[in-house]
Amino acid sequence: MLGHTQSPRRRFLVDLALLGASVILFVLAFPSFLSAWGFPPLAFIAFLPIPLVIRRNGYLAAALLGMLYGYASYALFNYWLAKFHPLAHIIVPVVYGAFFVLLFPLLKGADDLFPKSGHLVQIVVWLTYEYVRTLGFLGYSYGTIGYSQYLFLPLARFASLTGVLGVSAIVAFPSFYLGRLLLEMVERAPIRALPFESPRRKFELVGYLVLVAGVLTYGFSRQTEFSDETQWRVALVQQNVDPWKGGDRAYQRSLEIHTELSEQAEVEDPDIVIWSETAFVPSISWHTRFRTDSSRFEIVRRLTQFLDGRSVPYVIGNGDGQLADPAQPPIDGGGRWNRTDYNAVLMYEHGQIIDTYRKLHLVPFTEYFPFKEQLPRIYRWLEAADTHFWEKGNTYTVFDTGDVTFSTPICYEDTFGYISRGFVRAGAAVIVNITNDSWSSSVAAEMQHMAMSVFRALENERTLVRSTNGGITCTIEPDGQITNIIEPFTEGYLVADVPVYEGTRTLYTRLGDWFGIFVSFSALILLLGGSLYRWWRHRPN
Repeated sequence: MLGHTQSPRRRFLVDLALLGASVILFVLAFPSFLSAWGFPPLAFIAFLPIPLVIRRNGYLAAALLGMLYGYASYALFNYWLAKFHPLAHIIVPVVYGAFFVLLFPLLKGADDLFPKSGHLVQIVVWLTYEYVRTLGFLGYSYGTIGYSQYLFLPLARFASLTGVLGVSAIVAFPSFYLGRLLLEMVERAPIRALPFESPRRKFELVGYLVLVAGVLTYGFSRQTEFSDETQWRVALVQQNVDPWKGGDRAYQRSLEIHTELSEQAEVEDPDIVIWSETAFVPSISWHTRFRTDSSRFEIVRRLTQFLDGRSVPYVIGNGDGQLADPAQPPIDGGGRWNRTDYNAVLMYEHGQIIDTYRKLHLVPFTEYFPFKEQLPRIYRWLEAADTHFWEKGNTYTVFDTGDVTFSTPICYEDTFGYISRGFVRAGAAVIVNITNDSWSSSVAAEMQHMAMSVFRALENERTLVRSTNGGITCTIEPDGQITNIIEPFTEGYLVADVPVYEGTRTLYTRLGDWFGIFVSFSALILLLGGSLYRWWRHRPN
């Protein structure tokens, strides 16, 4: 078998070199420290070394190498997490190291159980991993290989049928297919015919090319002119200040920048002004009702005075403080607060809060940790690291200006397809993402996040606008085109007319992650069926 003539040490070093090459290709395919826009074509060969390493090793070695690969790829890909939270750059790579401890042996099983078509089963297993890892408490979408194609719109528009995972399938095939060809070329001794000359490999290649041709034809057909649609004039404010740093002085400074930029934007006659996530930190709702902090109340009063004089609605990211027990006072006799906080969006119009959206999908560990009772030590560890916990919302809120309906996934929420889909199904005509990414101090982090927003527009064929405090503030049309953008980490505003497009619902909007569910069941059936078949063929007489 491949690699058995090498010493164990040499084989291990070769394996590390192959996986290192895969890590570099994977990272550079996306926006990274090397290119703010990334090199999307690299994604098509990013996983090519993996089938070679899998073939060279047994299950235990595959698990070890998988752990190293998962940790290294996410430590490098998400290098900017170190600035988000002291624990984030430890937790995420460790979690992915654990994922790959399971994934590599499963890829090995696919290779063993299906000698002639193991690479095709490996693609199904890989797609299952990409889907499953977005679910539950640890759900995380960064690094899904389909997102690398956010600039190649004819391919990316396939997401309107399958979600981003269908794009991942198109991107992943060449890596595993070429890996299989290389293996067959190396293992044939002597080489009587090149692998791609075999009918099986020809059929697979032709089938893939026909599929790609169909996908691209579909993608080009979805490019649409939206000038005849109703136009919504939005003003997006990018204050380039992290309002969390510095206490009351920072809150006041952020407010001054927002009001100044908003007044300048209003000169251009927008229909609405949109601020970023937690653009204003002190809870407007709480401090308006309860004067538990005089300095915070004064800052809130200045904001409400400004808003009372506006002629257009304002959308503001804010911490929504509510009484945890409505029957009790805000502060008890022992000085403890009777308060629950939500990461929220407020729509303010005519001198009052019209409606509120509370974030549904919180960031694990850093915004939300539901295992306080079961894992008290970890909970205390997170608290000691200055973690700010929020409560989860429970409603897909749709705001209504009278002319336009819209919903506001907050920051990390636009990395999950099901959330934007839920808003559109609830009646949102436009998706408004508000984000605070300035903590990263990294253009790559901003761009990786925006790339996923492009797919939310494509999956539902709805306009998406992003208002961020540091980048990337932009507008994205329903066919995925980025039509306006502000330079990241600059102070400014963007006023743009965006189409209010409410065409027929896409297959993804109607059925959701059907493709992810399909490949997951397929992987289970193939691996289980292959194992049972092997057992049946080798059972004792």
